[in-house]
Amino acid sequence: MNLANRLTLLRWAMVPAFMIFTVMDNFWTRVLALLIFIAAALTDAYDGYIARKRREVTEFGKLMDPLADKFLTSAAFICFVKMRELDVAPWMVVLILGRELLVTGLRLLAASKGQVLSADRQGKWKTVIQMTVVIAILIVLCANSFLRRYTDLAAPLFLERSPYWLVFISMVATLYSGSLYLYKNRHLYMQDVGLKP
Repeated sequence: MNLANRLTLLRWAMVPAFMIFTVMDNFWTRVLALLIFIAAALTDAYDGYIARKRREVTEFGKLMDPLADKFLTSAAFICFVKMRELDVAPWMVVLILGRELLVTGLRLLAASKGQVLSADRQGKWKTVIQMTVVIAILIVLCANSFLRRYTDLAAPLFLERSPYWLVFISMVATLYSGSLYLYKNRHLYMQDVGLKP
């Protein structure tokens, strides 16, 4: 197995530890969660670069790399919904996860027809936006934990409200990229549902 694929698998392996440290209401565990997520995001940035530079792009990498991204970001959004201190609306996370499942289903449909669908440019930007949003919310969690543990100060209003709007931005970007991806690859499913592509 090449280095790029090992980095992809490492990203999968980081998710359980990330989730455990995120939901623990402790400043230091949340700092660890932030560091784990940043490390995982860096593996996402480098595995594709390494695969292209070494000319080691594989069918496994084309499929598993975007799935690893979805697993990581979905785990984060699910954790955020569970946390009472964050004002994250479940319906937004459901739409984000629904889009990810739909695109994954499209990739499986393509695979059944002997095709491999790689992530497109919009999908990559969507991933960058999602990961940036998750990092920002993790910083908010760290700040909240720090204020509770080491000061008598209440969290500023913008810290309380920002997670809602950050997830909203992520949801809009996710739905937009998903709709473009479904339209671009409509030839895969239009005939199956009795419509002309």
